Amino acid sequence: MTVLAQNLARVWEKIDAAAKRSGRGREEVTLVAVTKMVGADRIREAIMAGVTDIGENYVQEAQEKWIELREAARWHFIGHLQRNKAKAAVEFFDMIQSVDSIALAKEIGRRARAIDKRVDVLVEVNVAGEAAKFGISPDQSLDFAGEVAGVDGIRLCGLMGMAPFVDDPELTRPYFSLLRRLFENLPPENRVHLSMGMTQDFEVAIEEGATMVRIGTAIFGLRI
Repeated sequence: MTVLAQNLARVWEKIDAAAKRSGRGREEVTLVAVTKMVGADRIREAIMAGVTDIGENYVQEAQEKWIELREAARWHFIGHLQRNKAKAAVEFFDMIQSVDSIALAKEIGRRARAIDKRVDVLVEVNVAGEAAKFGISPDQSLDFAGEVAGVDGIRLCGLMGMAPFVDDPELTRPYFSLLRRLFENLPPENRVHLSMGMTQDFEVAIEEGATMVRIGTAIFGLRI
C-alpha cells in the first residue's frame, strides 16, 4: 500500500468514527480530496485508492488536470470564483461550492444554460466572520440562498463554510453548529449537502452534521 493510500485509509477511519458518533454511517459523508498543487498522476493514484470527488481552488489549474483525467471523478470548485472564470468553470466542474454573490450566480446560470447544463452550487457562508474570508454573512445567508435558488441554470444544493484556523479543533464546534442550523432552515429540496470541515477540523464538522468534507493535507501531505 502506498503512502497516499495509507493516508486515505486513516482519513476514512476517522470519517467513519466521527459519522458513528453523530449517529450516521460513513456513506452519508462525501470526501472531497483537495488537489491544489497536486499533479494528475497523484490524483489518479487517489482515484484508484477510492477517491470519487476532487476539489480544486483555481480554474486554470483544475482544467489542465481535468483534460487528462476527465470523467474519472466528480469535480468540485471550492475556491473564490471570479465572474470572468465562470464560463470555463461551468464547462467541467460538477459542483461550484463557493457562490457568494447574485451576480456570480446569474453568470453561472447564464453560462450553464448556454451549454444546456444545470450546475449544482452551494452558497458560501462566512461563519467565521473574518474579513479575509469570502462568503455571505450568516444573518443574510438564508435570504441570499432563496435568491440563488431562483436562478435558472443552477441547482442550489446547500451551504459551504470554513471555521477559523485554531489549534484546538474543539473550538470550531460553535461555527459548525451555526452553519448546520442555517442549513436546516433551507427548504428541503435545497438541503442536499452541508460542506464543512478540512484536515484540521473535519471530525468535529462531521459530528456537527457535515455531509461533505474537504481534505487535502491529510491525504497528500503539505504543499508549499
